[in-house]
Amino acid sequence: MTRYAALALSFLMLPLITACMGDETVGRYGAAGRVWQLTELDGATFTSRATLTFPEPGKIAGQAPCNLYFGTMAAPYPWFRAEKIGATAMACSELSQETAFLRALEQMTLSEVSGDRLILSNEQGREMVFTAVKPGV
Repeated sequence: MTRYAALALSFLMLPLITACMGDETVGRYGAAGRVWQLTELDGATFTSRATLTFPEPGKIAGQAPCNLYFGTMAAPYPWFRAEKIGATAMACSELSQETAFLRALEQMTLSEVSGDRLILSNEQGREMVFTAVKPGV
């Protein structure tokens, strides 16, 4: 096989190889299949209800204080990057908490799963601490 043929074959195989790797996000490393409730935001107790789930590879979803939200995530563990976050558009008295939650979620870059705790953080010192809860709670 010539050098160029081998190179061409390598490029053709790349999508197949990456497809076989599957989900390498935080979801695969202990976060999937659970409902994570935000308990702390930047060291302060978060009193509004906000959840985070990993419903399928590359996806996030949950309940913000007012609205349901959804988005994508593709960063390999332990990195975290929520993108293309969208939400329903209902008004409520906790809209400022919702804005703080969603903005913080978009700024997180690292993740750690330890038992029933999920910690998202970034290089600027921001931190979100989630606790696993039973679905429907």
